[in-house]
Amino acid sequence: MIPFLDLHKINQRFEKEFQQGFTSFLDSGYYILGGNVSAFETEFANYCNTKYCIGLGNGLDALRLILEAYVVLGRLNKGDEVLVSSNTYIATIIAIKQAGLTPVLVEAESDTFNFSLKDLRNSVSEKTKAIMPVHLYGQLSPMEEIAAIAKEKNLLIIEDAAQAHGAKNSRGVLAGNLGDAAGFSFYPTKNLGALGDAGAITTNNDELATVLKKLRNYGSSSKYVNEYLGFNSRLDDIQASFLRIKLPLLNEDNNRRIIIANQYLSRINNKKIKLPSHNNDGDHVFHQFVVQVENRESFINYFKEKEIGTLIHYPIPPHKQEALSEFSELHFPITEKIHKEVVSIPINPILSDSEVEEIIQVLNSY
Repeated sequence: MIPFLDLHKINQRFEKEFQQGFTSFLDSGYYILGGNVSAFETEFANYCNTKYCIGLGNGLDALRLILEAYVVLGRLNKGDEVLVSSNTYIATIIAIKQAGLTPVLVEAESDTFNFSLKDLRNSVSEKTKAIMPVHLYGQLSPMEEIAAIAKEKNLLIIEDAAQAHGAKNSRGVLAGNLGDAAGFSFYPTKNLGALGDAGAITTNNDELATVLKKLRNYGSSSKYVNEYLGFNSRLDDIQASFLRIKLPLLNEDNNRRIIIANQYLSRINNKKIKLPSHNNDGDHVFHQFVVQVENRESFINYFKEKEIGTLIHYPIPPHKQEALSEFSELHFPITEKIHKEVVSIPINPILSDSEVEEIIQVLNSY
């Protein structure tokens, strides 16, 4: 049996350090916005090569609070349009709506699952004030082209980097440092995952960072002094301690994912299976390895018979979700085809060579 993902086995590698970290945390008696949070913020900012990292409760809040902070700063106003991929997890769009802004869905590109640049450019209107590229499945959006559009139209770029910890462009610039600000998730399944919900924002903007630190803590600049109607979204100190333990191994884990992905890409040879696109220059850290098949149910049942786990990311596109019924009349043929055909197969740093070999053989025999 090869599970899709074995979180216990992934985290077992750090068990001794986790126990030591928990004991230290417990002994400190300081559980909210403590030393581990500030230390992790420094370490993750250094990793992304940004000036600031602001630890938050989860990735959804990271995206929303960036937008809320830009509203406070007067750079965004309620009702402004934010361009976002139609092929994303619903959280990206929820964040825009909860901040009182208007999401404008943009069709996907069939090979990379990210923005169609042609449709992105055609979607810019006088009301457009920001672009929110999603580095889906761990692959960077075409940020150079997006930056050119943003510069021409004076738009903010807010990265949804929830799945792309450590992905970098051809110049070595990492996700989290490719726009005005970026939201990360450290949900347990991520390439850098906590042992519960956790998130963060990275930015180089001094004013934005100052406002974000207040917004995450009830809009407070100091105890019982509240400047804004803020939120309660603070990275737990214990989760920060776990993330600090795992961060030094992130690049090694990502490299293992890339090695496995390259094995899949070079050795899977089956006309029934469409493999993902990959430039092999670090722009993809393979949070997921997503293939496309026309008869998905048959494919998944075949894997069940072979006792190999799969998952669908994601079965229903956002514009077909009941929660976003205002978009239900829209039609995005590429996005809809993607959501009908995608299947994620196992890819994680603890897969053994023999397990990878077995998965390749099963795929080639389908």
